[in-house]
Amino acid sequence: MNVSQKSRYALKAVLELSFRFGQGPISISQIAKAQAIPARFLEAILAQLKRGGFVASRRGNEGGYILARPPAEVSVGDVLRVLQGPPLSTLCANHPQAECPHGGDCIFVKLWERACAAVEAVYNSTNFQDMTDRYRATLRAKAPTYSI
Repeated sequence: MNVSQKSRYALKAVLELSFRFGQGPISISQIAKAQAIPARFLEAILAQLKRGGFVASRRGNEGGYILARPPAEVSVGDVLRVLQGPPLSTLCANHPQAECPHGGDCIFVKLWERACAAVEAVYNSTNFQDMTDRYRATLRAKAPTYSI
């Protein structure tokens, strides 16, 4: 499963909302700045995530976006399926215009299906609580330490 740039931005947006889960709504500009996402794309991505049931929006001065479910209940695979649809089962399916001389007898099809299933299993078993915990650890490791 190839991950499109749009899906990468969506994953980063969900990560930011997970990181700030329980802190109230976050504006598009705050999410965009924190995760280096172009704001002009983010609004459409958040609308798609809202239709998928991952985020909710609040209007007004104190408005913005929040994660609609706890981070532990949202997997990377869930988000990718909303943005990209179901994963393609074989590499052949990614390039239907390329005619295979072996047709349905290609020995590699089962290998590619297993590889795609393994990647999908990783995405499905990784939730945003896991990602948020890793993100916090990364930020702590980068934080400067001051000592005399």
